[in-house]
Amino acid sequence: MSTAFLFPGQGSQTVGMGYTLFERFPEARERFEQAAAMMEDTVDLLALMFGTQHSGAAAEEALKQTEVTQPALYTHSLAAMAVLDAHGHTPDMVAGHSLGEYSALAAAGALSFEDGLRVVRRRGELMAEAGTRRPGAMAAVLGADNDAIEAVCTDVSSDGDGVVQPANYNAPGQVVISGDVKAVDRASNEIAGRVIPLPVSGAFHSPLMAYAREGLAETLDAVALNEPRCPVYLNVTGAPTTDPEAIREALIDQLLSPVRWAQTLERMHADGASRFVEVGAGNVLRGLVKRTLGRDVERVAAGTADDLEALAGA
Repeated sequence: MSTAFLFPGQGSQTVGMGYTLFERFPEARERFEQAAAMMEDTVDLLALMFGTQHSGAAAEEALKQTEVTQPALYTHSLAAMAVLDAHGHTPDMVAGHSLGEYSALAAAGALSFEDGLRVVRRRGELMAEAGTRRPGAMAAVLGADNDAIEAVCTDVSSDGDGVVQPANYNAPGQVVISGDVKAVDRASNEIAGRVIPLPVSGAFHSPLMAYAREGLAETLDAVALNEPRCPVYLNVTGAPTTDPEAIREALIDQLLSPVRWAQTLERMHADGASRFVEVGAGNVLRGLVKRTLGRDVERVAAGTADDLEALAGA
């Protein structure tokens, strides 16, 4: 039985995330404190994550800012991963959803914790700026065929209302589209399925993120990428690799390209994974595993102290 570790992306954050890990596990506390020290010139990362700087809606709003959310999710996942490593739980393969791809790479040893945090911090800043320079929209499409969604996006994009394209193939019957506001609105009206607008700060995984590409490429060029200890399944292809340069190129392409998550899960399962561990905040990825692969696949939580204590005793 092969085990896949999965790492969440934006949308999985919650106020209070990681606090029980910080309290109970010295390995996790070390990661949190490293991240806090590296971020202290701009934000109090732990106060924003744990909800001690704001309360209620203000705390949620502060945490969901792209330039905060990305380092927060990365730090939480790697803090949980430090505990898993300390108790001998290692993956046979890894993947991460969008931002989570960086967490997966650090967990697999392709990036150091510090370099990974530097990159995701800069990525979050660049994506937030791209969203300001060219505002866009995203919407979740439920119950529609992939080919039909792609056809509508192609037609709308060719008619002068801007660009729209699939951004996330999350699961069968669950696709997110992204692009210019008018184009997303028009595609939403033309797609035969339930469409839910998403509260986002930019059109992620679309050409509207082009501003961020050069800056991200420069940031990635400045860090070492090593061969990971296990295959990493890439968002842009859904296929595994251990080639550092292929990983570097894929991370840059990922900004403007769809996240092929359903294809990734299917390929991992075909390659022998029957146990999927969600390392970090929330339960979004376990839900997508169930929707994509069915109920018979084992789905394990590894985001809270209770989760990790259960795993440590297993």
